[in-house]
Amino acid sequence: MAVHLPKGFFPVEDTGLLIVNTEGPRGASIQDMAEKQARIAQIFAASPPVNSTVSTVGAVGGSASINQGRFFVELKDRAQRPDVTTVIQELRRQASGVPGMRVFVQPIQNINFGARQSRTLYIYTMQGLRLDELYDWAPRLEARLARLPQLQDVNTDLQLDSPVVMVNVDRDRAAALGVSLEQVRQALYSAFGSRQISTIYGQANAYPVILEALPEDQRDETGLAKLYLRSNTGRLVPLSAVASIERRSGPLTVGHQGQLPAVTIGFNTPPGVALGDAVNAIREVEREMGMPPTIVSGFSGSAQVFQQALAGQGALVIAAVLIMYVVLGVLYESFIHPLIILSGLPAAALGAFATLWLFGLDLSVIAVIGVLLLIGLVKKNAIMIVDVALQRQRSGESAEDAVRHACILRFRPILMTTPAVAAGAVPIAAGWGAAAELRQPLGLAVIGGLAVSQALTLFVTPVLYLGFDGLARRFSRGRGKVDVEATAPAE
Repeated sequence: MAVHLPKGFFPVEDTGLLIVNTEGPRGASIQDMAEKQARIAQIFAASPPVNSTVSTVGAVGGSASINQGRFFVELKDRAQRPDVTTVIQELRRQASGVPGMRVFVQPIQNINFGARQSRTLYIYTMQGLRLDELYDWAPRLEARLARLPQLQDVNTDLQLDSPVVMVNVDRDRAAALGVSLEQVRQALYSAFGSRQISTIYGQANAYPVILEALPEDQRDETGLAKLYLRSNTGRLVPLSAVASIERRSGPLTVGHQGQLPAVTIGFNTPPGVALGDAVNAIREVEREMGMPPTIVSGFSGSAQVFQQALAGQGALVIAAVLIMYVVLGVLYESFIHPLIILSGLPAAALGAFATLWLFGLDLSVIAVIGVLLLIGLVKKNAIMIVDVALQRQRSGESAEDAVRHACILRFRPILMTTPAVAAGAVPIAAGWGAAAELRQPLGLAVIGGLAVSQALTLFVTPVLYLGFDGLARRFSRGRGKVDVEATAPAE
């Protein structure tokens, strides 16, 4: 069950806050983006689960270009709306009615990994030495990943068809007219950038003064013809006299990671699909496409940490069991009795995995913490039986009578302690409280593991005690009787 259960990282929390990234057509103006963003804002505001929204447009707040926008959505209380996954799917469906806009919705999480901002929860990166080869393979891989049913909201930061206006400055002619290249750069920034030239201070507020060209002159490259530069002689020189204007398409941004050109592909997982299944599907597409060895691919952020955590989970559980065996071996001064005590762990693991499967949850990091917690909780039943059985056997009873009396004597404490521990995990398993989705797998794993181990260890522990006792007698046969009575020293 541990192998076939879907593997996840951290459960998606319902914090009541959503972040929505939007992407408009290539080359869209800020006015066009603001109009489309306002339409989406109206759709979100009219949605019953939404309480309020905040919208920004342009290359601010982590966005790379003016054809991108961002929403912060506050949802209503949990009692007044469905779960966050259902709300996200509904908002995506409603926003798809705005033509030319792509909408990426993800819940804001309390635990995040990676410093890179993305429009989705998970990031996949491609790096290459040759820029043309990287730009050739990235769109092909994105198209294949977009068809996978395990992925959702597949997008990339590579925008090769973005309209670009190149201002080619004739340095010789500019020098002859007394204009430097820095003057051209500063003039373009003053006209189309966001240069703050002053601040107006009021009684309560301060108002920055931004220098820019008129809005109608910022729509296309024809406004460049109206720019004039002041030469070192004091004359005004038109920009067209020292530069030529070329319009073409090209990449909007050239991303880098580790000093190499990189392309980022973001994705989410649909409801009911574990992150481990999505990662395996992406790796399968890589093998089918046969990408060249000069392109290095991998996961970043949460997906990268998930792979690292998945690789160490098995070793972590084995290490915990071995440490517990060593501690019990030192306490009992035996190699056999710790095995009897730890015999309830398989039953506990079976109950934990079966409970996660029954409730449709992934084997996440939180669920693994619950399994590790069971190692310390489950062994108490066997300890109570083994302690009494050893005492009675040392007093002269047979192994069968000793373990039978131990089970009868410790039956009530075992039945009392197990429900008490399980009751403490009920609020966690029930999902009460804010962001309860993060803790719920732990509670379910603990309750399921305790229930199954409670039913099985009462039968398994006595049988194993008798079996290992007979095995120990068989190995010790022929070694002679050991006198354990103390003798008085000779005077």
